[in-house]
Amino acid sequence: MPRQRTEHNQATTERLKSARRDQGFSLVEMVVTITLVGLAMIPLMIASWTLVRNSSYNRNSTRVETTLSNASYRVTAATESCDYTVFMEAAVLAQGWNANQVSATYGWYQPGATAQSPGVWNAGACPAAGYTKGLVQLIDITVRSPDGVVQRSIQMVKSKI
Repeated sequence: MPRQRTEHNQATTERLKSARRDQGFSLVEMVVTITLVGLAMIPLMIASWTLVRNSSYNRNSTRVETTLSNASYRVTAATESCDYTVFMEAAVLAQGWNANQVSATYGWYQPGATAQSPGVWNAGACPAAGYTKGLVQLIDITVRSPDGVVQRSIQMVKSKI
């Protein structure tokens, strides 16, 4: 009889273990698991967001710099005049942006009376008399991205000396 009792106890113990294994996970185990997975996802989400933001900024920077280069080239290739706005706006419009994404400031050089005396830079693209042969112009071109985050400038000298 004791041997039967021992076998009966072992069988009962095995059934109880088997029943516990079939029950699945407890609520506490599930909450802990979900919390740990959620905590592991936070850095991944932050990294993804940062990647998207940086990619957008780099794309805008590249487009602004390309547009600035195009505007500079168009001004360089243009015939000398007192206003190069149309050439700069053409570069911006070619990107599909508004013409107000580009701006420029001008200056012109007035040489000194002698070779030893320094000249001066004056505001505006040309003297009051208009464009004259040998005029040296300083042009600052600024291009802004449509979202206004990226802004780049270039300074160039235009002259037909």
